[in-house]
Amino acid sequence: MFRPIRSLLLMLVLLFAGMMAERYQQSERCAAAGGEMRDGLCRGV
Repeated sequence: MFRPIRSLLLMLVLLFAGMMAERYQQSERCAAAGGEMRDGLCRGV
């Protein structure tokens, strides 16, 4: 009974972690290009 629920929770945690990692990488690329992240977009490049 708990195995499907546990698997679903694990998938959600991994999805969230992947989204945060991608967001961090995007902000690093933006900063390297001389811009800054605002509202999820790189501005000032």
